[in-house]
Amino acid sequence: MRLQRFISLLFAVLASLPMTAQLIPVENQHDFVDSLRKEFDSGPYFGLYKDNYFEVGVPVGQKITKHNSDVKFQISIAQRLTKSTLPWHTFLFLMYTQKTFWNVFENSMPMRDMNFNPGIGISKPFFSKDRYIGKMTLLLEHESNGRDSIQSRSWNRVSLSGSVMIDDWIMVHAKFWIPIIDGMNNKDILKYAGIWQNGVVITTPDKKFGWALTLVKRAGWNLNFNSIFEFNWRVHKQSNQYLFLQYYNGYGEGLLDYKQFHSRLRVGIVIKPKFFSEF
Repeated sequence: MRLQRFISLLFAVLASLPMTAQLIPVENQHDFVDSLRKEFDSGPYFGLYKDNYFEVGVPVGQKITKHNSDVKFQISIAQRLTKSTLPWHTFLFLMYTQKTFWNVFENSMPMRDMNFNPGIGISKPFFSKDRYIGKMTLLLEHESNGRDSIQSRSWNRVSLSGSVMIDDWIMVHAKFWIPIIDGMNNKDILKYAGIWQNGVVITTPDKKFGWALTLVKRAGWNLNFNSIFEFNWRVHKQSNQYLFLQYYNGYGEGLLDYKQFHSRLRVGIVIKPKFFSEF
């Protein structure tokens, strides 16, 4: 109940903030929102979910070697199963994300860890005045590394997330989850991979540059967060491809060594979804 009240209060506060974008004068707000929803439903059913990126990185604060430098890449897609015609104008979708850590500087270039993250969810988009401003999602997801024996890592979670565009240049997001831990070798994963997260994304008006900060709260009463800072620079104004910088500081970046602390700086290329990324 506390979580529900918090989410309700969060969206009530955000909804009260001024939305400055006013592209088209509207006489009948209800009809215009319906037209926006129809436009949303007519969009592609298949597309990107989270950021898709390929980046190379080195540790921060350590001597750089071929053993602690690597390539990290992520592929994330979603398939919408319905239009937003379910109760409360929600829609059903499938998602799949795969994150890989690749030791390209070592002999034989082994892929050290691969994390598989499929899920099914129901989502409600929100519209205000003349634009799509965000959505709330209830998601059932699984994550594992496909290994066996002592290297096996696996858990499930039911998550509730929300993303809101406060204005054209700033978006805030939050995600809370109930874990269902079935992996025998990662019973303590919440101490490292966290129990909830929140963040903010800021872009320039022309969307050429963007900054993002995500904080993942680890279990416990201490102010212990995993932090992810990102910067992106759009290569061309007609594209969704960006030069990308990512700094990860904390635990739980990958499943195999989720207990190990990482402070890594990486650079590469990212492809972003049309509206905004999931986290």
